[in-house]
Amino acid sequence: MGSVVISLDAELAWGYHDFEQVPACIDTARESWLRLLELFDEFDLPATWAVVGHLLLDSCDGVHEDHPTPDGWFEKDPGTWEGRDELWYGESLVDAIEDADADHEVGCHTFSHVEFGHTNRKIAAAEMRKCVEIAEERGLSVDSFVFPRNYVGHRDVLAAYGVSCYRGNQPRRWYDRGVTGSVAKFLGWPTRTVEPTLVEPEIDEYGMVNLPASLFLFGFEGTARSMVEPLAGDPVVRMAKRGIDKAAREQGVYHMWLHPNNLTEERDFERIRTVLAHLDHVRSQTPLTVETMGGVAGKIKNDEPLPREPIGPR
Repeated sequence: MGSVVISLDAELAWGYHDFEQVPACIDTARESWLRLLELFDEFDLPATWAVVGHLLLDSCDGVHEDHPTPDGWFEKDPGTWEGRDELWYGESLVDAIEDADADHEVGCHTFSHVEFGHTNRKIAAAEMRKCVEIAEERGLSVDSFVFPRNYVGHRDVLAAYGVSCYRGNQPRRWYDRGVTGSVAKFLGWPTRTVEPTLVEPEIDEYGMVNLPASLFLFGFEGTARSMVEPLAGDPVVRMAKRGIDKAAREQGVYHMWLHPNNLTEERDFERIRTVLAHLDHVRSQTPLTVETMGGVAGKIKNDEPLPREPIGPR
């Protein structure tokens, strides 16, 4: 049978530090992070937490002079410590991932949320070098990677730093385009042409496993959700359940993903709890497995690590 993977882009304020203003949803992101860990523990479900490397720090100078990013890139970095500016530092949150009952994986989301599809190789290498250094200081390895904003790039740099797998882009179907397609996808009409997307992990030309996404768990929001939900229930839950059921019947991976900061209302937590409860039930009744990104990659690559060839000074 198939398997299910859940990955999270864990970034707090770093996910928006290049915006003019950091959105209000970040104010409760730490609480959402911890509540998500409680939900995963409740059902004993592992996930891959792709954490921005800066969040592994307990403090910094806010300058990062040795980083080749353009002037102003770290302008919003307060240069303090977690107890004072908790949206920019997350060492205790990473501790919580490692201390959780569920067997989570700590993955990488770059050091400072640089879009690898829109930067040069020197900056990409510096981002990975810093992440590897910080991870090694904590006794972690950088095995799984999620590209900020899903802009894939510089995969050769990931391979050079020993990354074994990454979340690739979701295969595009007609119902992944435009408002009409989005409505059709989440309302399930017509059902015969709107099917949950199971993906096949593949080894790329750099020896890494590409594990594409299947479903963003917060892709149907705002007014559309508020109009549909009272009448027909949560359409994202319906799609997630169909994908889980399909993975229990067929070969392939159903790869769901989200950000902790996506959860800002109680209905958001209810969505995730309902999905996890269904996943736990199906897992108990079928051969379906729930894995981390690194776990999937390890099976495909027989746990053979890539040789590490760091780029630039360390």
